[in-house]
Amino acid sequence: MVIVGGGAAGLSLAHRLTAPTSPTVTLVEAPDGPLRPPERTWCYWADDTSDLDEAVSASWARLRVHGTDGRAVTVDPAPLTYRMLRSTDFERLVRSRLDACGVRVLRATADTVRDTADGAEVHCTSADGTTLSLRARQVFDSRPRRTLPPARTRLLQHFRGWYVHTGTDRFDPEVADLMDFRVPQPRHGLAFGYVLPLSPDRALVEYTEFSRTPLTTEAYEAALVRYCRDTLRLDGYTVDSAEQGVIPMTDAHFARRAGPAVHRIGTAGGATRPATGYTFAAVQRQSRAIASALLAGRMAAPPPHGRRALAMDAVLLRALDTGRINGPDFFTDLFRRVPPERLLRFLDGDTSLWEEWSIGLRTPVGPMLRTAVELPFLPRRSPSAPSAGESRR
Repeated sequence: MVIVGGGAAGLSLAHRLTAPTSPTVTLVEAPDGPLRPPERTWCYWADDTSDLDEAVSASWARLRVHGTDGRAVTVDPAPLTYRMLRSTDFERLVRSRLDACGVRVLRATADTVRDTADGAEVHCTSADGTTLSLRARQVFDSRPRRTLPPARTRLLQHFRGWYVHTGTDRFDPEVADLMDFRVPQPRHGLAFGYVLPLSPDRALVEYTEFSRTPLTTEAYEAALVRYCRDTLRLDGYTVDSAEQGVIPMTDAHFARRAGPAVHRIGTAGGATRPATGYTFAAVQRQSRAIASALLAGRMAAPPPHGRRALAMDAVLLRALDTGRINGPDFFTDLFRRVPPERLLRFLDGDTSLWEEWSIGLRTPVGPMLRTAVELPFLPRRSPSAPSAGESRR
């Protein structure tokens, strides 16, 4: 078996296939250079310990959302906690386990992946220019798609974040700010600040937008300066490092197979939750499901998100894109009116039909129903721009 890509999806699947009864695995990851992404931050919520806790750099038991009116709602979603890990810590942990289990890691660029009569073949180019071909019964490809599939609604979650160090204690390490809508709102879509405090004087501070097109780096920097100065009231700080990204938010159908023996995983395989951009937790579910299916002699692993979740996301994305609902008010009201543990499970696709119905009644029912009625009649259109890359969440 060959896994293409050494990001969250590729490493997670390789990690789940390290059991003694698992098939032989070769992981193909790009050599050092432009194809290797910079360090990223991934976040998710969980209610128990896991074999990845060693890589978690911070966690929060309380979450906060600020409305545009300045009022804050702070929630305790126990038993869930919000967890953060850096890609380098995750990669270090997983690679040490792959080494211990004898998983072959090939540093090369995967040029093409195609089906063959008895499986699939991956053509690669190593860092020194040597070409080689790998044959396997199954190939799992995590490379980003060149273009996104046709969709009725296509938004982007785009952001830039700073790891800041203040001269005095300015942050509460016990509370993570998921959405701070006290920033100026764009004409289309929505914008919010995002603060993950790592200590009283250190935090990841981000500016995020849900809209159709990304900003320039200069525009993100200006927005971050305003947010730190005008909203967070940080008098003095230094920026230790920065990260920037774009996450697709679309109701497109992501086919999980590119051929009989070629499977897409990660964002390319639909792991990104359309309405939130969160991906890491879904990648873990997807990886565990694929590993279980393979060990049982099957290849019919379930999709990373259920049909009801995707249908609700499609309605929300369309309502946001058309302006029928006010995005900041919508998300703020959800945190004010829905029990926090239930809301986070809902955002993770882990709620019952009854729970989803109760949450739906706490949203703008008229605009949401109008949007749900019109969706089946809207055409799916192909994008004109390249697809976004790997999610940070």
